[in-house]
Amino acid sequence: MSCLCRPTPAERAATLPGDDLVDPADVVMDRACSLPAPPDAVWPWLVQLGKDRAGWYLPRWVERFVPPSRRGLRRLEPAYLDLAVGDVIPDWGGNDATFTVAALEPGQHLLHTSTRGHTQLTWCLHLAPEGSGTRMHLRLRLAPVKHRTVAEYGGGLVDRLTIAGLAAGLRERV
Repeated sequence: MSCLCRPTPAERAATLPGDDLVDPADVVMDRACSLPAPPDAVWPWLVQLGKDRAGWYLPRWVERFVPPSRRGLRRLEPAYLDLAVGDVIPDWGGNDATFTVAALEPGQHLLHTSTRGHTQLTWCLHLAPEGSGTRMHLRLRLAPVKHRTVAEYGGGLVDRLTIAGLAAGLRERV
């Protein structure tokens, strides 16, 4: 299992749901990882992600340093498994930060949209079978971005670390 969250060249070149919603994008961040369960088993864990929902999944060793009230669930919670286009999910990016579900296809992809200041963004979580497991490809698209270098490098580092934590936390749960 790859822990580096590096997408393949084919994944970077692929068209994902939502690519047309922020087009052209000033910044595109692709991450990908392999998970040891089929897409249908990974799907419910993605559906319940979010602040005021199941939280953000991190590996157990990292969660030891997180207050218990902020740790991600380690079980599927039926109350969080019902998600529909148009649902708004609070995010940790500030008091008013939210994601709106723009599209979902169970077992295949979940697309979120958001506006942060003047910047529009899409965040697609795409699942594909990989042997007996799943390849999860995540794409974040942003525009307009005033300070592109800061977003690419600073934001890219934060994105890489959070997605690596998510991938490791998901591997423990699925």
